[in-house]
Amino acid sequence: MPIINKLATPGTTSTSAYPRGPLTVFFALDGFIFAGWIVRIPAIKEQTGTTASTLGLALLGVSAGAVITMMLTGRLCRRFGSLRVSIVCAALMSLSVILPPLTRSALSLGLVLLLFGAAYGSMSVALNSAAVNVVNAIRRPVMPAFHAAYSLGGMLGAGLGGLVAGQLSPTRHLLGLALVGLVVTAVATRPLLRHGIPDPVPAAEPTTPSDAPARKAAHRMEPRTRRLVLVFGVIALCTAYGEGALADWGALHLEETLDAHPGVAAAGYSCFALAMTIGRFSGTTLLERLGRTRTLVAGGATAAVGMLVAALAPTLWLALAGFAVTGLGLANIFPVAVERAGALAGPNGIAAASTLGYGGLLLAPPAIGFMADWYSLPTALTSVALLAAVAAAIAWAIRDSGTTPAHG
Repeated sequence: MPIINKLATPGTTSTSAYPRGPLTVFFALDGFIFAGWIVRIPAIKEQTGTTASTLGLALLGVSAGAVITMMLTGRLCRRFGSLRVSIVCAALMSLSVILPPLTRSALSLGLVLLLFGAAYGSMSVALNSAAVNVVNAIRRPVMPAFHAAYSLGGMLGAGLGGLVAGQLSPTRHLLGLALVGLVVTAVATRPLLRHGIPDPVPAAEPTTPSDAPARKAAHRMEPRTRRLVLVFGVIALCTAYGEGALADWGALHLEETLDAHPGVAAAGYSCFALAMTIGRFSGTTLLERLGRTRTLVAGGATAAVGMLVAALAPTLWLALAGFAVTGLGLANIFPVAVERAGALAGPNGIAAASTLGYGGLLLAPPAIGFMADWYSLPTALTSVALLAAVAAAIAWAIRDSGTTPAHG
């Protein structure tokens, strides 16, 4: 089975030249802006006067926009390079985060979130494509380290949001985030491009213009490769559902179920993001020692237990502890799933798995919202535990496929 994102000429670029530092900054910026938006969801819910179910439908715009543009982004990465696409998407995401607090209805909120989601999803595919190139080039499982930067940015964004929630309006807060995002993008662009590595070209891919049909065929996935990419996409979906549920509903769960102050409720996502950061910084070591299968299975089981505690806890502090355990469990599942899809099929594999993965984000807002109206919000959040267990079961089931070796 060809690994089409293997560099055509490995060893031609020194490891020190790979843009790990600037690329890490962009991952952190992605998490920082996204978390800054999500901690203001309760205030924007009140501002727009929506119910839980209508808010869920409006929040669908983020994931819908992401899913719609992800496959297109995979093609753009092949044509223009994943680093350049990452830079453009970072600027667009920074600008679009200004829009949600300007809305006054669920419909208008959903429409602007389509734009925000499109930028967010495109940036995710482009950044992960660049990161997979680095992973393959240095031949170490460092993908969790990039996602750790995303989680660190999310923790800082959520923490800052909790601090300013009582002092700044959502409009001023998100305008500040936009300015930070544009400045960071401008500063990090030059070193990212200067030390960038070329996007990989399949070794057997024709390069002359007359061979365009053969080049198109080289980009197609083999049936077995496509099936495996879809399986990793389903694993990503199960875990992204959990991340989306906590991002969109975690603060409301703490406020409405456990009577937490808005600032403390925002800290709930900070606990989750901090735990994910810690888990991802240790991810490379875990993968080198345990292998992908054990890391995925243990992570899914841990997340399932943690989310049951968070959803059903009778006290605020126990719920916060459950959020933290859930973050530790989910930390490395999505990065490993996306990295494996990229190793199998390059940017197109990342786009396909990410599209399925963000289908979890697409599913979480309305599913949690409707279940909360039908039953209760704590009951709805137990679905996160169920899907985390499903991800662990799938990882165990494909352990002999050669894609998630027990020690590799």
